[in-house]
Amino acid sequence: MFSIAKTSRVAFAALVLGVAVFGTGAAYADDAMKPMDADASAVQTYKEIESMLGGVPTFVKLFPKGAVAGAWAEERDLELSDKTALSPKVKALISLAVAAQIPCQYCIWSDTEEAKAAGATDQEIAEAVGVASLTRAYSTIFNGMQVDFAQFKKDLTPPGK
Repeated sequence: MFSIAKTSRVAFAALVLGVAVFGTGAAYADDAMKPMDADASAVQTYKEIESMLGGVPTFVKLFPKGAVAGAWAEERDLELSDKTALSPKVKALISLAVAAQIPCQYCIWSDTEEAKAAGATDQEIAEAVGVASLTRAYSTIFNGMQVDFAQFKKDLTPPGK
């Protein structure tokens, strides 16, 4: 069993699950046009995941072996990295807001845990979900009433801009 004590471990589960649904690129060797052996690539990826997380989540082992390296690379280099433009807390709050709209119970749970681990307060979590609900509500109104997009932009553009 892997530990979720480190920041972003729970978020890994949510994103990898999402990648499983929406897909990702295959893992490639040095020759960008030649796919790596799927079994060898998966074994290498499992070792890296175990090294970083302390274990390999069961659902990761359900991934097609040819896709697990690509899914892990996206997760590792975007959501788990602290060398991106967004902080771990902001990334977790964005992910939670999206998860609430999908809705995905797996993502909602893991993104909430991740946001808390990254220092988000209950109020910040509530606001992220609240803003997501406002976006969804206004999107429903604008689209359902077929608001003219050009007029919408004109109405919301500050004078002189």
